[in-house]
Amino acid sequence: MQGIDEDEISVRGREAMNKGLRRVVKVLGGLMLTTGLLLLTGTAYEAYQSAQDMKSYTPPGRLYEVSGHNMHLYSAGKGSVTVVLASGWGTPNPYVDFSPLYDKLKSRVKIAVYDRFGYGYSDYTEQPRDIDTIVDEVHQLLRKSGQRPPYIMVGHSLGSLETIRYAQLYPDEVAGIVMIDGGSPEYYSTVEMDAPDWYFDSARFLVKTGIARTLLHSDRMMATLVIDPDLVAEPMKKAAISSTLKHAYNDNVMDELHRSKANAARVLKNKQPFSFPLTILTAGSDQSSEGGRAWQADQAKFASWSVQGRQQIVPHAKHYIHNSQPDAVAGAILNMAESTGHQ
Repeated sequence: MQGIDEDEISVRGREAMNKGLRRVVKVLGGLMLTTGLLLLTGTAYEAYQSAQDMKSYTPPGRLYEVSGHNMHLYSAGKGSVTVVLASGWGTPNPYVDFSPLYDKLKSRVKIAVYDRFGYGYSDYTEQPRDIDTIVDEVHQLLRKSGQRPPYIMVGHSLGSLETIRYAQLYPDEVAGIVMIDGGSPEYYSTVEMDAPDWYFDSARFLVKTGIARTLLHSDRMMATLVIDPDLVAEPMKKAAISSTLKHAYNDNVMDELHRSKANAARVLKNKQPFSFPLTILTAGSDQSSEGGRAWQADQAKFASWSVQGRQQIVPHAKHYIHNSQPDAVAGAILNMAESTGHQ
């Protein structure tokens, strides 16, 4: 039997390898084509759904012109004091986020929920998101919407800075402050409140391609990223999803984050203990980790911002105390309203 020489073996080997490479290229090409088509389809789907969202995305409150743009405020209830609710950073729809809380308040006090620019039903703005600009906009909004002081200012998370700064600039308008797991100016002035660019770029990509919308149909994902769907009615769920997709890490929201350290320093520079009461509500679910203990220690010090300051730990509560335990937050607010003679 005639043997096969080495050159022929080499040729056959190269042919087999080339065939294998061609198969790999075909498979990869097919995957890339399929992925591209899926992304194009997802992008078109998201564009269509976003347009549909906007048809029913009507503000529950009213829009007022502030610094040349529309700013949204929702008010309800009655009473001699108005509870002004300031959301935390990145909360896409404050009206929805605070609903478990204000539903327990509005039969006894008046409430006002505002959307900063870049949130909820408010416009976007070209104005920088420094703390004094934000507070000036809130002051204009409250005045133009007919709200009357005194106010009990309520700040969640990073919303603590604008509530404190409001009281510094307009002390005669504030009867008291309640913080909902809000960080102190000392805390925010030393912590970098930021994340890598790829994180925010990835989130915006998920929104643009329709992937985020699909994920938000899961109650578990919605509870993680927006609000527990069991806490709100169906129309509010839709509004929350629409706001999340519409406002995902927009320029105004990102500018707030990037300026948070400087904003905190501005507030801290003007520190002087308030004469009115200050209640610091602290989420009590994380007391075991080092970070959780440090946060709670900082919260205890935060009470020193008022001669009538006190800290109240809410057992088992997480950061969004007003969602999971609205009775505890409502109780603190109503107690303050009563103690200041406004209920």
